[in-house]
Amino acid sequence: MNKEDLVKLVADRTRSTQKDTQTMLVTTLEAIAQALARGERVTIVGFGTFQVRDRAAREGRNPRTGAVLRIPARKTPAFAAGKALRDRVQAGSRKGSHARR
Repeated sequence: MNKEDLVKLVADRTRSTQKDTQTMLVTTLEAIAQALARGERVTIVGFGTFQVRDRAAREGRNPRTGAVLRIPARKTPAFAAGKALRDRVQAGSRKGSHARR
């Protein structure tokens, strides 16, 4: 599913226009991105938590030459699924595995 598919699905289920739904989705994602940029956590109960994690500096290798290079420390966005989401995905994957047999 991509953003366009998500907008169509939400618009249909909420009986809203796709334009209004797109505006709400973009605004929501922008609010999450801005909070992460400020170093804040965003928790959506029943879904999960978006947060910023620090990645330590490390050594890497150029795959073509094999030369060692230093990869600097950085901050990266991360998502941790909540228990309800994990359980739902697990239940769906069990259901899907039976269908393939």
